[in-house]
Amino acid sequence: MTDTIEIRWHGRGGQGAKTAALLVADAAIATGKMAQAFPEYGPERMGAPVKAFNRISEQEIRVHCAVEHPGIVLVLDETLIDSVNVLEGVPDNGTIIINTEQKPEDYQKKLNFKGSVFTVNASGIARKNIGLNKPNTPMLGALIKATGILDYAKMLEDTTHKLQKKFKNKPEVIEGNVKAIQDAYEEVTR
Repeated sequence: MTDTIEIRWHGRGGQGAKTAALLVADAAIATGKMAQAFPEYGPERMGAPVKAFNRISEQEIRVHCAVEHPGIVLVLDETLIDSVNVLEGVPDNGTIIINTEQKPEDYQKKLNFKGSVFTVNASGIARKNIGLNKPNTPMLGALIKATGILDYAKMLEDTTHKLQKKFKNKPEVIEGNVKAIQDAYEEVTR
C-alpha cells in the first residue's frame, strides 16, 4: 500500500470535514482511481472535534481502518491545534494544510514540523462566497493546489456536478461553493 495516499481531516462538527472527504473520494473515483472516505466520530455534537479520512490509490484498497500515518493533514479549525495532536503519525516529509489567516512559517515554528505547511483563509473565503463559515469546499481547492493529488479541472468538474445534484434548486449555493474552491486554490500559500 505504499502507493496509497492517506489523508486525515480535522474539523468540528458542522464544518463539513466528512463531506469534504466524500467529495475528494468521489473526484478521485471519477478520474479512475480507487478511493475511500469515512468519518470517525461518536456521539459528538455541533462544534465537537471530528476526524474524517481518505485513501486514494491506483490499486484496490484492502485496508479498512482509521488512517494512522497520513501523509496529508487538513485542519479546518485552527483552534483544534491547541487541543488535538493534528500531527500524530504524520511523517517528517508530510504536508499539513491549515485554515487560518496566519502565515505558514508561523505554524511551521509553532508545530516544530519539518514537513510542508500550507495556510489558507478558508473561513474568510467561505464567508465571502457562501455566506457561512463552512471551510470544507475551500479546503478542497487548497488541498489540490498544495499536493497535486488530483487533476484540478477534473476535481472541480466532478465536485460541481455533485453540488448541482445536491443543490439543484439553489444555484447560488453551487456558484458560491465553486467560487470558494477556485479562490482557495489561488490563495493557498506555503
